[in-house]
Amino acid sequence: MRVYSKTDIGLYRKENQDSSSYGIISPDCVWAVICDGMGGVNGGKIASAIAAEHITERINRDYKAKMSDDDIADMLIKAVEQSNSIIYNTALRNPELKGMGTTCDLVFIREGIVHIVHVGDSRTYSIRNDMLLQITEDHSLVQEMVNRGELTPDEAMRHPNKNIITRAIGVDEDIHIDYIEAEYAEGDVILLCSDGLSNFISREELISSVNSSRGELLVDTLVEIAKHHGGHDNITVTVIY
Repeated sequence: MRVYSKTDIGLYRKENQDSSSYGIISPDCVWAVICDGMGGVNGGKIASAIAAEHITERINRDYKAKMSDDDIADMLIKAVEQSNSIIYNTALRNPELKGMGTTCDLVFIREGIVHIVHVGDSRTYSIRNDMLLQITEDHSLVQEMVNRGELTPDEAMRHPNKNIITRAIGVDEDIHIDYIEAEYAEGDVILLCSDGLSNFISREELISSVNSSRGELLVDTLVEIAKHHGGHDNITVTVIY
């Protein structure tokens, strides 16, 4: 399995508050994480970096080949929960960082099983045979409106409050995490991204890009599409296949 990742400041932001990391453990075992920070003068950048670095450290330290799938799930959830505590306590000690937080999409794939830990509005997709599946559900105000039937998904992409999220790591002492399992088959592409991509690309463009390119060219293409459509946010994308 291969992993490719790219992050870009976009066209309007003064700093990149996204952070990402990944690892290739064996030919059939890989992982990746994307974090999109928020809050404070530099708080978002700090929060996302803390989460990505702590999760990387925990996986590198704790993963063992003999782990069961339940053990892997427990390891990933604890890594995100501990990241929440570290960010929250860092903000308590530094008043200028009050309110900082970050989204988190953490994916661990082994032997055909995709383990996903999700908080916020970064997304994890699966692309299989020209079909795009959004595996995660945004923790956002507009997604709640979509769920209630007040907005269509297309309307949500253009809504002025689309960037208001309802969950983030580090904002509160406790965090509610989504844990999801999905199937991975040969030929699938798993794609993680911050909303700097998902808010500025259509489903058709995503599928077309995956079908026409791979590797570094694919992540470069996706970033350039987001910038072509405005580039109003930081853009981070990771693909696994």
